[in-house]
Amino acid sequence: MQQPLWTPSKERIAATRMDAFRRFVNQRHSLQLPDYPALHAWSVTQREAFWQAIVEFFEIRFSAPPQRILDEGPAMPSAHWFPGATLNFAEHLLRRRDSYPALVAIGEDGSREQLTYAELAAHVAGLQRQLQAAGVGLGDRVAAFMPNTWQTLVGMLAASSLGATWSSCSPDFGTQGVIDRFGQIEPKVLIAAAGYRYAGKNLDLTGKLNEILARLPSLQQLLVVPYANPAAKASDFQTTARVALWQDFYQPGGEPAFTPVAFDHPLYIVYSSGTTGVPKCIVHGSGGVLLQHVKELGLHTDLHAADCLFYYTTCGWMMWNWLVSGLALGATLVLFDGSPFHPGAERLIDLIDAENISIFGTSAKYLAALEKAGAKPGSSHKLEHLKAILSTGSPLSHESFEYVYREIKSDLCLSSISGGTDIVSCFALGNPLLPVWRGELQCKGLGMDVQVWNDAGQPVIGEKGELVCTRHFPSMPVGFWNDPGGAKFKAAYFETFPGIWAHGDYAEETVHGGLVIHGRSDAVLNPGGVRIGTAEIYRQVEKVEEVLESIAIGQDWQDDVRVLLFVRLRDGVTLSDELQARIRQVIRSNTTPRHVPAKIIAVADIPRTISGKIVELAVRNVVHGKPVKNTDALANPQALELYKDLPELQR
Repeated sequence: MQQPLWTPSKERIAATRMDAFRRFVNQRHSLQLPDYPALHAWSVTQREAFWQAIVEFFEIRFSAPPQRILDEGPAMPSAHWFPGATLNFAEHLLRRRDSYPALVAIGEDGSREQLTYAELAAHVAGLQRQLQAAGVGLGDRVAAFMPNTWQTLVGMLAASSLGATWSSCSPDFGTQGVIDRFGQIEPKVLIAAAGYRYAGKNLDLTGKLNEILARLPSLQQLLVVPYANPAAKASDFQTTARVALWQDFYQPGGEPAFTPVAFDHPLYIVYSSGTTGVPKCIVHGSGGVLLQHVKELGLHTDLHAADCLFYYTTCGWMMWNWLVSGLALGATLVLFDGSPFHPGAERLIDLIDAENISIFGTSAKYLAALEKAGAKPGSSHKLEHLKAILSTGSPLSHESFEYVYREIKSDLCLSSISGGTDIVSCFALGNPLLPVWRGELQCKGLGMDVQVWNDAGQPVIGEKGELVCTRHFPSMPVGFWNDPGGAKFKAAYFETFPGIWAHGDYAEETVHGGLVIHGRSDAVLNPGGVRIGTAEIYRQVEKVEEVLESIAIGQDWQDDVRVLLFVRLRDGVTLSDELQARIRQVIRSNTTPRHVPAKIIAVADIPRTISGKIVELAVRNVVHGKPVKNTDALANPQALELYKDLPELQR
């Protein structure tokens, strides 16, 4: 019988915020909820009481109190949370004012800068005054084209303190990718780096930035951070907007002021990947983000003020927005800019020891690559403060679960988490009260009525189906930018099952109350009418030592669909008949004959989005001779050429 990979001790459970919250709810509402399943059931049936409990437990401060907790209609989307309430997001992230470290910003070149909570507030106050003088106010957009540095975080806090709306892209986005995003939202201010570092190189952004500036007529102020390009001058940039270097624009000092805004006032604009067209601009409200993030970081991640939180992310991925909310819990953030594998595979593992990181966030791809590189961090590093590893971006394979406990640390909570840009948070995630089972996300998030539905719209357990959320939650987007009637918004999430949020994940609920994500619904393979999630194939292929990574698609073939598997092999390895046979055998032995690919083809590269997700739909379009509408959304668009007109696919 299968055993959990990790079970928390009674002492550890008793010390968690999650258990403290359970006791808080029991006392406040005269209940006797004995465990997490009971707490979750209460949180979805009594949503108003639950979200009010989050407000009280985390001491959320409303400038004006709400008239009610929730107004909603019979079908989604029709919710109005905490009507009448006002608050300020930045105020909650800057509640500390002492000499405790708020953040440590580390560059790939080894540079290290630290700001205390008092210093961070002083920087925010200084920048806030100058942004206000530049005309930034309620609802104005402040955009950032920045690496993951402390200046980016100061920019977000200063903008949101004024009631402005923040949006960011990372420097690895292509020119058109940035214009496709910022061109839609028309920012008043752009904060941009003059350069960035990656894989041992300093990359000059001057040329790219000038191309972007030519396409942003709304811009009134450009703020240039001479990061990785210290010779940059204001005169290098051609724009009708005012131009200033970061260090000349403001002086830190004083106390920031905070403009109260409505609960659903636009805080962030984030973007869909844009691989099927111009990216959707997803608007998230201040209060919904705050409540969801303190719940996820404080309860599900067990983040305390004494913790040090790290997530490997760029500012173009919603995990950055999630990471920085750690300030609301008074913790220390570690920001890292650069390649996670430069100069070696253990670069980020070194950070765990150097900065006493207790919660380490990364991608499933990173953990798989670490194992392929032969890294054994548990033997080479102390990792004494590490209590949790978080993984997202794609499903974490069974082998990676086992690798973490075998070669990194046996006593930690490994939390595979899943949600996304659409909700700037999670539907399923970790839990310090629960055991960790191979291949499973530990639980559904509190307050999230997550279910898996079959095609008939019935909830199923132990069967694959569509991941849905059947009731409103506060971090549902306010809507899409420039979608006045909400038609695009409704079409994106509420058409599969009318009035129900369908997330686009192909998933399965387990007997443990956890979830398994089998891939994206739109990438599901359908050979002979049998639905197969791509993650089911990747999980097996990862076991083959010679294969670094793979991508599977369905090809229309002879009035059916056949499975194609493209593999990127280790240097010096060729795709021999013997290796193909071994790949097929591993897949057949651990899944079904339907999962076995009709063709296995070696490729030099696999196309990915900027945030590192492989793009099955783009490859499928190329194989079928269809255009890929927005290659600028890809980190390596040239890789698509490898899939064009392959002779093997014509027979």
